Amino acid sequence: MNLRSLFSLFSSDLAIDLGTANTLVYAKGKGIVVNEPSIVAINKNNGEVEAVGKEAKDMIGRTPGNIVAIRPMKDGVIADFKVTERMLNYFIQKAHGRKMLVHPRIIIGVPSEITQVEKRAVIDSAYHAKASEVYLVEQAMVAAIGAGLPITEPSGNMVVDIGGGTTDVAVISLSGIVYSRSVRVAGNEMDDAIIQYMKRKYNLLIGETTAERVKITLGSAYELDKPISMEIKGRNLIEGVPKTITVCDAEIREALSECIATILNAIRVALERTPPELSADISDHGIVLTGGGAMIKNLDKRIRQETGLPVSIAEDPLASVVLGTGKMLTEFRLLRRIAIE
Repeated sequence: MNLRSLFSLFSSDLAIDLGTANTLVYAKGKGIVVNEPSIVAINKNNGEVEAVGKEAKDMIGRTPGNIVAIRPMKDGVIADFKVTERMLNYFIQKAHGRKMLVHPRIIIGVPSEITQVEKRAVIDSAYHAKASEVYLVEQAMVAAIGAGLPITEPSGNMVVDIGGGTTDVAVISLSGIVYSRSVRVAGNEMDDAIIQYMKRKYNLLIGETTAERVKITLGSAYELDKPISMEIKGRNLIEGVPKTITVCDAEIREALSECIATILNAIRVALERTPPELSADISDHGIVLTGGGAMIKNLDKRIRQETGLPVSIAEDPLASVVLGTGKMLTEFRLLRRIAIE
């Protein structure tokens, strides 16, 4: 057995998609080992972490006074440094099956318009979580790799990654980003729009978890073939009592119309700023959608209608970023080219 294979036995390198809504961890040679919501529940009395991930998500909007469920990431960047560090720590430990002595190399995907300070925060929290080396890559770039686009070739590829906190639009050619734009309108903003809409139209107050469920079940960007509806439970703001109402997809489409318009606008601007040779390529290859937002019903149809370009959805949109980041663990030459300084 040569040294190299001995080393690979102990190799504990990780790729992390540190998302606003979900964090996914890909372990070298194992695939995706963690896929949980980016949420931490903390006991305010003693500062202890009560739960992380799925368990913590179930607590949102349902906690007693001494426990708070925190989303440490906001708009794709770290909003609460200490909590993010603890969350990362937890996920890294989980990925390694609780082995304490590992110092992995870690690659993390971040939004494209992230500031130096925000980058520093991500890097520091990874080092605090005991990483030996940390590399940052742009989410749009790794999403394109994860979606299987031929990014190393001299032809234009356009990827739209709609996550929880940010929507990243990028045009990629020759392993580099020709144009990228990140708008802070994505899944969370959509949930919010649904909450506001229910308040305005029905005087009904609903929680984040319910809003997200409505978005997943009814959310659409273009008329559906056959209408769907669902029951929503919440609190009537006037009478103050729990109430159930039925909403249909057309109403939710109206609630989401502004968010969708912002995303379409970002795509339109990206197409305007693309060099003509690459524009020609994009009109052949079209646009690839990734991220959870790609699953909004008929969004591809709507973008196709507005741009006239072919639009496809990545095979596993929720995992594109982490799969692309995971590929970087074995392709160090490519990683050196795309890592952010």
